[in-house]
Amino acid sequence: MTDETAGTRKDTHYAKLRRSHRDAKRAGAGEPARRGKGEPSPGRAPAPGRIWLYGLHTVGEALKNPRRRLHRLLVTRNALARLGVAEGALPCPYEIVEPKTIVAELGSEAVHQGVAVETEPLTAQKLGDLEGARLVLVLDQVTDPHNVGAILRSATAFAADAVVTTTRHSPQESGVLAKAASGALEHVTQIEVRNLAEALGELAEHGFTTIGLDSEGPETFEASLAGGKLAIVLGAEGKGLRQKTRGTVTKLARLPMPGAIHSLNVSNAAAIALYAARRHLGDVEG
Repeated sequence: MTDETAGTRKDTHYAKLRRSHRDAKRAGAGEPARRGKGEPSPGRAPAPGRIWLYGLHTVGEALKNPRRRLHRLLVTRNALARLGVAEGALPCPYEIVEPKTIVAELGSEAVHQGVAVETEPLTAQKLGDLEGARLVLVLDQVTDPHNVGAILRSATAFAADAVVTTTRHSPQESGVLAKAASGALEHVTQIEVRNLAEALGELAEHGFTTIGLDSEGPETFEASLAGGKLAIVLGAEGKGLRQKTRGTVTKLARLPMPGAIHSLNVSNAAAIALYAARRHLGDVEG
């Protein structure tokens, strides 16, 4: 290798370092980093303690939720018409913008449909707030925000009283999660607990039959349904229920699958279990 070649490689190395430092500085200032040709734009970081929600269903439901602390709405004229809300009735400051303005904030990968709202995340409630509940979903370290969003949507459709997650190893509220939930985020009571085993014990003390879904459960899910208060426990993608959780639930049950595939995505399993639970509780006609 010649001195000239070595010098060129050093220059390239230092140039990359300079770009890296510059992009980090831009990110800290809330500015988008420069990207290579064809790379998706990352958007700007929202203000501390805030997130962006986007998409017509997601934002439409957020605007109607009195518990939401809304700060800024970006909306195209066409999207505002599709939302069906008069400008004078919008519950927060708003700007009529072009789609590129929303892309600059969210990045090019967000499917925003012409609308985005800057908001604070909803405050999670406590297990003690479940007075009168009959049907609860409990997520044992389900980490994929798309799956959690889909579960929230099913929980809303089947009128689950709450979805319980752990403080750690669970996705925080985000635009991706909210988009997957398609507005359901505003309708389901969300509860965070530090210790899942203790929470399951507390649910049992309050009369809940806690049923863990497990592909090797000794009985079918429908056969395991008992009593008038149910807590369905679903495990993480791939790993399933943790050993401690398996030992804590009242029952372990399986969803019988006669086909060639013997497992389902956790969000699909949640929807099937919720339907069966509602039939048991007498809320869905057989």
